[in-house]
Amino acid sequence: MHYPVQTGIDLIFRQVYTVNMATQRDQILSAACDLLVTGGLDGLSMRKLATQLGVTAPALYRHYKNKETVLVDVVGEAFKVFAQYLYRALDGRTPVERFSLTGRSYLAFALEHPRYYALLHEAHEITGHDALPHEATDHACAVGQFMVDRVREGMECGMLKPGPPETVARTIWAHSHGLVSIYHRGLFRIDEAQFRQLFLESSWRLMEGLAEPEFAEAMGEKVRASVEAAGRAQVAESEAETPTAEARS
Repeated sequence: MHYPVQTGIDLIFRQVYTVNMATQRDQILSAACDLLVTGGLDGLSMRKLATQLGVTAPALYRHYKNKETVLVDVVGEAFKVFAQYLYRALDGRTPVERFSLTGRSYLAFALEHPRYYALLHEAHEITGHDALPHEATDHACAVGQFMVDRVREGMECGMLKPGPPETVARTIWAHSHGLVSIYHRGLFRIDEAQFRQLFLESSWRLMEGLAEPEFAEAMGEKVRASVEAAGRAQVAESEAETPTAEARS
């Protein structure tokens, strides 16, 4: 039996038309997310995606048959990653811990995955609400219910004032999303450390209205301690960057 012998040209041909092992699903989805966020649905095509990745379009068809399948995967992945971050809050032992961890996890996702964050809140505009993949809508419903559940158990344990859990959860989300969106657009003109501090302080102000006085005061003490620590760190950093009189001479 004779087997075909691979020549150097054959190897080069295969390298050109095969997505490198390092350029796999995560990189494809990341590039697709960039195109969707910056150019909408019209900004995504297999040719543009291939160019973004530095491969040929035929190479992508080994992984996805068309741009619609890419769209389903990237939107579903964004929701899945977001859910994974939020579910870390279940490590909390009490309703108060789980509520606080939910806020931290939300902020962590927004700052560590800004493109996925943007896509989550633009997906319905990009694809049309009815065209969202079932996986995405399932994750979206699960995430929304997760937040409502954290609010509900916060009310049941006496941390939050009584009220409609859905309305309170939406209020908290609107506050958080508003801050993150303004920061991502560069309108605050502050760095990430300063934004984290702003997010914490602003959340405390919101909790003063939504939480029972005891919890709001406890949170206030933590915020004040954090502000003082940040102030001391800023002073120390400034002093370290300012040359002493002896050094200047």
